[in-house]
Amino acid sequence: MTFTYFMPTSICFGSGALDELGRVPLPGKKALVVISAGTSMRKLGYLSRVEALLHKNGAETVVYDKIQPNPTKSSVMEAAAIARAEQCDFVVGLGGGSSIDAAKSIAVMAKNPGDYWDYIAGGSGGGKPVTEGALPIIAITTTAGTGTEADPWTVITKEDTNEKIGFGNKHTFPYLSIVDPDLMMSVPRALTAYQGFDAFFHAAEGFIATIANPMGDLFALKSIELLARWLPVAVKDGSNKEARAQVALANTLSGLVETASCCTSEHSLEHAMSAFHPKLEHGAGLIMLCRAYFGFFLGKIPGELYEAMAKAMGEDVEALPKDKRAAAFLTALEKMIKACGMESLKMSDYGITRGELPALARNARETMGGLFELDRYKLSFEETVEIYEKAFA
Repeated sequence: MTFTYFMPTSICFGSGALDELGRVPLPGKKALVVISAGTSMRKLGYLSRVEALLHKNGAETVVYDKIQPNPTKSSVMEAAAIARAEQCDFVVGLGGGSSIDAAKSIAVMAKNPGDYWDYIAGGSGGGKPVTEGALPIIAITTTAGTGTEADPWTVITKEDTNEKIGFGNKHTFPYLSIVDPDLMMSVPRALTAYQGFDAFFHAAEGFIATIANPMGDLFALKSIELLARWLPVAVKDGSNKEARAQVALANTLSGLVETASCCTSEHSLEHAMSAFHPKLEHGAGLIMLCRAYFGFFLGKIPGELYEAMAKAMGEDVEALPKDKRAAAFLTALEKMIKACGMESLKMSDYGITRGELPALARNARETMGGLFELDRYKLSFEETVEIYEKAFA
């Protein structure tokens, strides 16, 4: 019952919330607007709307449009140099989790010397403290997946060493986050599922982590409940406004879970997969892993944790024998995967081979080993490989 909760971000949520960007006090006069290397932000008119609202509110804009689905250190450093050269005094992340994560890291490097990896605590990172803070960050999310609008975390890949590592501190909380479900209506079916499951596992892992606490648990169980009910609806009918809004809310709640608690080693395992295979969508990798991962921990951690999640997902837990109640979570998870049409995902579809699984296990433990410390059961290297093997089959 001992915890500290810190959440300095203002969150504007709801249909039409983007218009608030033209009215709220801004943290500066010139923004670096960070978007992906894709075409959607321009094609859908979101970039032009954001720039127009910022201009209306008295801010100039510079656009950086080279962020990859798994954002890289080289992009962070390039964009930070542009922010300094253009004298930008805040950063706007527009798009999915990749663009907002990148915006957070760019905001750090726009004010701090050296290389971004100097400040990373895991893997080959230097672990230096961030002494100069970060530029203020505005997060405008057009997807419902990472919850990054409601937490300080950012995940960046160092390309030359295949290290995909999370980072964050009090400076990387957004100053303002805008969550407008209207901006999510055009997300394709598969991406809706991948992103929704990413949010789901942020909540589920945060609920079973050793640092879970009553504050985070409230957000986690509600996020799990909403996603189990509404994600299949949003996947089947992306034009359903209520489903989009409920999934967006669940996603923001999952970010609040990550602020109060943290992910466990499932995320380390997936980060290794997409570090070596950057075309793998993070949420897709988590779906591939989840049955083997949560199945491995069945009976190794308190069963009431699984029971509570199963109940949130709509399972009639009390009707089951006591020794079957924890497994109801795995049943509910399988139902949700099938309801979203994701049951046939395979690692081999993305070029992952069985022979590289030990290397992925080493990478996961060496680069994101801190999350293994938050598991209630401590995985050995051999058990880590075992989970990969079961997920690969």
